[in-house]
Amino acid sequence: MTIRPATAADWPAVWELFRAVCAAGDAYAYDEATSEDTACKLWFEPPSVGYVAVENGQVLGTYFLRPNQPGRGSHVANGGYMVTEAARGRGLASTMCAHSIETAKQLGYRAMQFNFVVSTNEAAVRTWRKHGFEVAATLPGAFRHQTLGYVDVYVMFRAL
Repeated sequence: MTIRPATAADWPAVWELFRAVCAAGDAYAYDEATSEDTACKLWFEPPSVGYVAVENGQVLGTYFLRPNQPGRGSHVANGGYMVTEAARGRGLASTMCAHSIETAKQLGYRAMQFNFVVSTNEAAVRTWRKHGFEVAATLPGAFRHQTLGYVDVYVMFRAL
């Protein structure tokens, strides 16, 4: 498996993954009504930089990095990660997280912050903690989970 910068040719696979993850309603604030244009801008439009994890020519996962805030907050990276259902449980999110940390350092970021980690997404929380992220804040009931109702969201942070 390799992780490389995403290209326009990767967009159809990323869009399919984005739609599936959002429709599940258990990990992302975006939902199934999110337009393709909105999703594409999020992943591919500067200042975002998108990456894909590819194995045997198939996109198994993707992530993006971008400044968490403009101007005086632009030294802190924000990121979003998605893994295909078929590739879950293989450590791919962890591999992409490690890759994104190194990429963020190379891009000159001083820290990373995840603004909206769903507390019930235990695999993600465990993975981000493994890579040095700490819960900086808990937002009570901030996510409307498709099956569990309103659940907490974490803001997670780590210095680079």
